[in-house]
Amino acid sequence: MKKIQQGFTLIELMIVVAIVGILAAVALPAYQDYTVRAKVSEGLVMAEAIKAGVAESFAADGLAGVKTYAKQVNDTPPASKYVSKIELDDKTGVITVTYNETNVGTIAAGSTIVLTPYLNAGGGADPIKLGAAAAGDTGTVDWACASETNTNAENRGLADAAKGTLKARFAPAECK
Repeated sequence: MKKIQQGFTLIELMIVVAIVGILAAVALPAYQDYTVRAKVSEGLVMAEAIKAGVAESFAADGLAGVKTYAKQVNDTPPASKYVSKIELDDKTGVITVTYNETNVGTIAAGSTIVLTPYLNAGGGADPIKLGAAAAGDTGTVDWACASETNTNAENRGLADAAKGTLKARFAPAECK
């Protein structure tokens, strides 16, 4: 009579454990980066309202409107569990999102993402930084997002966008 195998051999079990170990070694760091990116994206969501406010203020009253709006934002800066503060530069309209490293995870203290506004006047002209716009200039406001790199912004024609300090691996794709 033939003997039927009753379970797994020790070698088969060791192979399975080794495969699971290798997968875990690769997956855990990727998962940690993913969770940090999810927390970082909260700061960009919070900045959306400020971006709209800058564009509206500029459309209504130029850089003087941006300066007035910046005072309102900076007097009571938004913050959350993951965002320490959001600051708005009153001369350039640049938004700086500073993250709370204690709650976000494996980021450096004071890590930032910077959103730089550009005025796109249309007609084939290159976008200019909002802070360099002349009185009476009009157009749509476009935003460059940058972590420690600003490659995506430069690829979109938004040259010299201010850089933040957050490592690019933790930043959303638009901010790398």
